[in-house]
Amino acid sequence: MKVKNLVDGVLYKLLVFLMGFMVLNVLWQVASRFILRSPSSFTDELARFLLIWIGLLGASYVSGQKMHLAIDILPSKLTGKKERNLNAVINILVALFALFAMVWGGAKLVYITFILDQNSAALNVPLAYVYMVVPLSGLLIVYYSLINLFITPPAPEVQGTEGIGLS
Repeated sequence: MKVKNLVDGVLYKLLVFLMGFMVLNVLWQVASRFILRSPSSFTDELARFLLIWIGLLGASYVSGQKMHLAIDILPSKLTGKKERNLNAVINILVALFALFAMVWGGAKLVYITFILDQNSAALNVPLAYVYMVVPLSGLLIVYYSLINLFITPPAPEVQGTEGIGLS
């Protein structure tokens, strides 16, 4: 759990930094447009790229904290072994999706973008650097799913509560 806490801490601090940087960037964008009457040429593109990174890394972080968006109609009705089995299936499916769609597909996207030498219009940054967050976030989601599957202990069952929805 020390490694998970370290990953959580680094990811949290990175997200706070990126969010703060995006706020400053958007403030400069507004100030340059309305106060200085000379809009900055790079701020909207930078804000878009920061939002991509914050969104995907944030999804990874909340996945690790078990705070991600979920429909809990079925899990709330299950207890004991059935609940643990459903959580295992969910974690396996999430890990497989992240592995194939985000890690494998994202790595191909980054590779193709590097090969084609695509750069952003205003910042002239290689778009592969922007897209690198996709496989990175996928790896983090796979990591967190495996932690949730194998290491995170299940909630203890309370004896004699089967059938009344408590565990």
